[in-house]
Amino acid sequence: MKNIVLIGFMGTGKTSTGKTLATRLGFSFLDLDQAIESEAGMTIPQIFEQFGEEGFRAREREAVRKAAERRNTVISTGGGVVKNAENMKALRAHGVVVCLTADADTILARTSARGQRPVLDGRDDGDRRAAVVALMQERAPLYAAADYTVDTSEWSPLLVVDDIVKYLRGRGALHE
Repeated sequence: MKNIVLIGFMGTGKTSTGKTLATRLGFSFLDLDQAIESEAGMTIPQIFEQFGEEGFRAREREAVRKAAERRNTVISTGGGVVKNAENMKALRAHGVVVCLTADADTILARTSARGQRPVLDGRDDGDRRAAVVALMQERAPLYAAADYTVDTSEWSPLLVVDDIVKYLRGRGALHE
């Protein structure tokens, strides 16, 4: 079975949905950001601070390369993984790509109490909502390349998982 790759903006539920989906399908779960942190021995904000975004993206490319080689894995990606065409080519070669979306207010609510957001922190100039909207618009064409998209704004991870499983079955990608 191919992997299931979850892409989408921060706060759309990739990790919570990914864990639930993996459990439901009997797959492994891999959170790319956690794998990068584990490999680097530091948090993503620390990687950004010490090595900049390019240093982080280099680590992300290596993590994607390793993840793409796996099978029967639900892979939760960082929000910016789509910025690199080679990342997406590798993930798509061995996986079904599902994009999770949410509206800006939902994303703000979900990310407000979760620590630093290096990609946003340097862009918000005191207006986090404007930064979220701008970054969402910038990445929208990249997210649109997914095989399937689910809006998580009003749904729990369980409902999102049900919808993804329905899509995968309809596509013939699941043999439960």
